[in-house]
Amino acid sequence: MDRLVKPDLEELKLCFIRGQKSCATFKLTNLMHTMSVAISVSTTKSSVFSLSHPFCIIPPLSTASFTLFLTNSCDPPPLSTPLDTVMVKSSMLPTGKASQDDLRRLFSRTGPHIFKDAKIPISLVGPQVVEFLLSSKTLSDVSLLLPKAISSCGSCQLNSLLSFAAKNGNSHCISTLIEVGADVNRRDSDGDSVMSLAVKSGNLDSVQVLIESGYTIDNSADRFLHYASAMDRMDLMEILCLGYADIDLNSIDSQGRTPLHIATGHGHVEVIQFLVSVGSNPDMLDSQGWTPLHFAAHQGHVEAVGFLLNHSTIAKYTVTKQGKTAYELATNKGHCKLYDLLQLGDTLHRAARKGDVADIKKCIAEGANVNGKDQNGWTPLHRAAFKGKNEGVKVLVNHGAKLDLVDDCGYTPLHLAIEAGQKDVAMYLIAQGAKAILKSFEAKGQVPCDLKNFKNSHQHTATLYDIKR
Repeated sequence: MDRLVKPDLEELKLCFIRGQKSCATFKLTNLMHTMSVAISVSTTKSSVFSLSHPFCIIPPLSTASFTLFLTNSCDPPPLSTPLDTVMVKSSMLPTGKASQDDLRRLFSRTGPHIFKDAKIPISLVGPQVVEFLLSSKTLSDVSLLLPKAISSCGSCQLNSLLSFAAKNGNSHCISTLIEVGADVNRRDSDGDSVMSLAVKSGNLDSVQVLIESGYTIDNSADRFLHYASAMDRMDLMEILCLGYADIDLNSIDSQGRTPLHIATGHGHVEVIQFLVSVGSNPDMLDSQGWTPLHFAAHQGHVEAVGFLLNHSTIAKYTVTKQGKTAYELATNKGHCKLYDLLQLGDTLHRAARKGDVADIKKCIAEGANVNGKDQNGWTPLHRAAFKGKNEGVKVLVNHGAKLDLVDDCGYTPLHLAIEAGQKDVAMYLIAQGAKAILKSFEAKGQVPCDLKNFKNSHQHTATLYDIKR
């Protein structure tokens, strides 16, 4: 015979409740038909766990109950690996009678008369244990303790723990909780989903687990792209867009703002570029009439403003409900680096086209970029040269206009002046050092035909030929 008594369970689950002296009960049955058995029960950590009666006598074929207590109310739960155990020892007791002191002396001696009947593992279980495991940064073997802690949780507790796991970005626990019955599509009283918590945590694995576990997106309620935009997390956006082909890129929050509004307000340029590339509308208005460009201008995000100007249609000229353009918002905040992009550049181009010397000087004084290009690559000097505004050309050159910048077709201001027949402007530009022919034109055989005609007909033909050579 290898043991005298048998426990009624293989594992002792003690439901931990913070601030309380938690307890659990187990039973031992005497297997002897005619003889009483003396029992000793103890734990591997007597400072943590205590027992209702560590010594007792069990009559033949009878059963005795024992209660295990946490010695003190504690927080956090006293978890450890390997698991603590209840050790059960026994000895035959022919007389069937003994005092507590007699029993203590009996089990204090080693020998063949002592049977080691069982080691019962102690598992701390319950939602508070799970929460502690999820938030612990130092405890090892969480993967061993977690399934045991979860095993005693009901459906409501599982759902609550799933939210907790998502908030903490614990993908392993999320997967485990869903496997044992947690509802992946449950929303709390505020309408927030488990996925929203996972996205806010920024944990890619958690988001991927929820997608693969069947989370169903609700475009009327879910604002995942808004959260990712605020966090500058293009990687999250990519996972969400791949996982949900029907995700609404232009969904709006309570203030009518799209994810693009959020990204531009923070100046997250890579996110802005991604959103526009997959279909976000850069001209959408929020509830106050602000476009994404208004947000970027208001915050002074130069690179974001530049990108939006190249991809929006009306945003530059849109007026908010307060009557403000993006330029006015930038000036109100003193973001002088945006003045040229948002308005002064346009004003300078118009002044150059008209040859309005006073306006040209005013724009440059206020910060306009004298070499700023429009959508066709024309600088103010291109415009003034093409229109033959000689005085305007002189002012621009005197203020740093570059003579040989090319437009999107490879034309310099001199080329445009010649093709437009603006001889005085052409000769002035040549006199200032403008090159009559650029290598790019020579390589492509695209020398404007009017340049040759102009050279042959003008009194400074020799000079032009010298420059060409």
